[in-house]
This record gives sequence, structure tokens and C-alpha cells, in this order.
Amino acid sequence: MRFVIVTGMSGAGKSTAAKMLEDLGFFCVDNLPPALILKFAEVCSTPGNEIDKVAVGIDTRGGKLFSDLFESLQELKSKGYSYEILFLDASDEVLVKRFKETRRKHPLIGNERINVGIEREREILKDVKERADYIIDTSNVLTRQLKEELFHIFVEEKPFESLMITVLSFGFKYGIPNDSDLVFDVRFIPNPYYIPDMRNKTGNDEEVREYVMSWKESQTFLTKMVDLVEFLIPNYIKEGKNQLVISIGCTGGKHRSVTLANALFKVLKDKGHRTVFQHRDIDKDYKIGK
Repeated sequence: MRFVIVTGMSGAGKSTAAKMLEDLGFFCVDNLPPALILKFAEVCSTPGNEIDKVAVGIDTRGGKLFSDLFESLQELKSKGYSYEILFLDASDEVLVKRFKETRRKHPLIGNERINVGIEREREILKDVKERADYIIDTSNVLTRQLKEELFHIFVEEKPFESLMITVLSFGFKYGIPNDSDLVFDVRFIPNPYYIPDMRNKTGNDEEVREYVMSWKESQTFLTKMVDLVEFLIPNYIKEGKNQLVISIGCTGGKHRSVTLANALFKVLKDKGHRTVFQHRDIDKDYKIGK
């Protein structure tokens, strides 16, 4: 029986992940007290139950009961049950934004600020995160992309790379993304904005893409950028980094940055890295070219 513990930061997507696992054939139970884990495993493994995949959601809503988790997991292991830990995480900034958007109250605060609850929860969960088999940072991950990740892990059983890479295009006129780890400036490439037929198109259009990549400088830059990122990835993983945001910027974030971001995303995806992309400013007005 495959036994998965689903845990992580409040607001990071644990409930969503549990529902997705249910769609993948897992028998799911949410917010189970850790002390009941062994009993639940025994019930599920009873001959005739025909349950071969189980996902249990456990989080800090259980209060003091959460502190029993490691003891319960050790007991589970001593009885011959193997388990995996799936940990959902997100940046503090994203978590605060999600709580404000949903108007939910963080489970670890009274009348305090959301940031206080997030800080407390990170401290409580740090040991669990260190022992997790899979850590998925959902800061820049869409719902469909999370579903794909879970499918790769629990259905296709592909090797899991802990580092989630986000390739992000942006316009410098709107500011550099504050969660960037690496920032590349592609404003040295000739700007399609000054070609009337391309002005209202984007790097997602073939005509613009071919124009941007027709320059030798663009090809050389992409090659060198891939080489650098490929060098950094294993070192970031060794360091324990779970989220890497690569931001590529041009003036307005519509033409050159989109083209190079798409190209980098494809290369990294084809190489088997966990990669998603986002075009932050592609739909914004673009009135001044440079």
C-alpha cells in the first residue's frame, strides 16, 4: 500500500493537492490527528478493503496534536508500513496575498498579522520539511501545473527533482520582479516594437519569435544562459533550494523577453527539469519603446 502524508504551509495548496490525489485514485482523509495514523493504516490494509493508495492530510490545525507526528510515523515504520511525505510550500509574500484574497484567517494567529502566523508555522514545520520526500513550491505554479507535477510523481513515478524553476518574462518599465533569483536583461537585442507589423504582436507570435532569434547575439545569449543555468541547477539542489525564479526582461515585456523566456523554458523542460513559465507584463500597454 502506498501511504502519502500531505502536509505543508497553510495556503500553499494542501487541500488542492489532496483533491488531485483523490482524482488519481488515492483514498484521502484530511486533517487526521497524527496519533491515529497507525490505526488508519491498519484499517486501510485490512484484507478485502482493496485500498492500495492512501493520502493523509496533516497540518498545524491540529495544534498540539501535530507534535505527535514523528512519533506516530516512527511507530508506523516499526509496524512495517512505508510512507512518503509530500510538502507544499510557497513564499511568504504569496501566502500573505492568498490569505488576503480569500479573507481566511491563518490558523496560528489571534488578532495578529498574517506574517506572524506564517513565521510560527515555518518554525513548527521545518523538521517535517527536511524529512519530506517531495517538496513542491506553489508560488508560481498554476493549478494545472500542480496536477501535472503530482501525476509525474505518483502515476508516472518519474525521478523527482526538488527544484522548481520558474522562467518569467517582464518589462523593466514595470519594475524587476522582487522574487527573482537570476535577472537577465535582453534589451541589447533589436526591438520588434519599431517594426509596425510586429508592434502589437508578442513573443508568442511566430513572426516576432523568428525576428528576435534571427540575430546571432540572441542565439549566443541563449546558449550562454542555458550553460549558466545548467551549471547552477545541481548546485542549488545541493544547497537545498526548492524554488528558482529566472527573470528575463526587456523594455515592455512583450517581445524580446517573451521570446527568450519561451526558448529557455523549452530547453529546460526538454532536459527534464521541473519548469514552469509566466509572462508577467505581456498584456500591459506598451507605449514607449527603447
